Amino acid sequence: MKIHDSGATLEPRVSAEQKLEAAKPAEAKRTAPRPGRLSSTKVYERHVSRLAIVYVRQSTPQQMIEHRESLDRQYALTDYALALGWSSDRILTIDEDLGKSGRSADGRPGFQRLLAEVSMDHVGVVMGLEMSRLARSCKDWHHLLELCAVFGTLLADQDGVYDPNDPNDRLLLGLRGTISEVELHTMRNRLDRGKLNKAERGELFMSLPIGYAWSPSHEVVMEPDEQARGVVQLIFEKFVELGTAFAVFHYLLENDIKIGVRPHDGPNPGVLTWRRPSNVTIYGLLHNPMHAGTYAYGRSAVDHKRRVNRNNKPARKWVPREEWKVMIHDCVPAYITWEQYEANQERLRQNRSCWDAPGVPRCWAASSNAASVSII
Repeated sequence: MKIHDSGATLEPRVSAEQKLEAAKPAEAKRTAPRPGRLSSTKVYERHVSRLAIVYVRQSTPQQMIEHRESLDRQYALTDYALALGWSSDRILTIDEDLGKSGRSADGRPGFQRLLAEVSMDHVGVVMGLEMSRLARSCKDWHHLLELCAVFGTLLADQDGVYDPNDPNDRLLLGLRGTISEVELHTMRNRLDRGKLNKAERGELFMSLPIGYAWSPSHEVVMEPDEQARGVVQLIFEKFVELGTAFAVFHYLLENDIKIGVRPHDGPNPGVLTWRRPSNVTIYGLLHNPMHAGTYAYGRSAVDHKRRVNRNNKPARKWVPREEWKVMIHDCVPAYITWEQYEANQERLRQNRSCWDAPGVPRCWAASSNAASVSII
């Protein structure tokens, strides 16, 4: 305050910017930066008063073991939140999705928890090392983006802080989400092309079917155990004799015949184990062309209608033989000929209970026919 020569009191001159700042409500004013603190024009007191969620994810358990630096950098985002003004008791780390892929929100409890916290208006900022850590699906990414816009939640990564309600930030976040999904498809295509290239040489084996084993030189050979090999041969012979896979299954049960299996995982991988037969096992043996000496790749494809199965893996469906990607005859030792394999497939098709197949005669049908004859 100044005093004029005439004795009048003069008020200090106030700029237009100062008047606008004074007119803002206290809750909308940006918190003043403290020493050692980062300053962002998008972080306000209403954000700092809520939670800062640090989302941590790596796609596979192998990455968790081998890529420790990435994991440490994600956990270090708590320091970033502290620097932006959040207190340590207002920082929540969500790491339930370690070892889970970001291609879908299904099976990711951490991401579901994040969405729930945002929708309850508990979150001021969501932090991730990269946008791809949050989601690699445009559907899931834009779902999170819309929720953050509705509840005034910021998004932050190692490059900066973004406001979903700002048009420029929203455009950038949308592009980053699209790029993350494209990266996933690019990596998947690269892996699939490499697998197909190896399969075209007849060298790609995810696991060997029952009746086969690896030799010391890592070649596919018939089961070295004579008894286990004999059971496989017996199954094919009995199917020709009895006509149905279910009848073969009952024959094995009635005669207490077990099947020799070499599991590809578990505590004793590759060790011969005797197991009780199952209907699924019998059908798998009869349908697999490898027992006819034929290598096949691409017998099943992802069923996009079902998305995931009960093991949280992409559901698959069998495809017709003309859609198989690779088929090489006389590639491995055979239990039956290719002609016998085709005859077995036709028999199995005829045994189905559907409109385009006669099916298998049922006992009740035979007894009802006999009863009708006796009445007549």
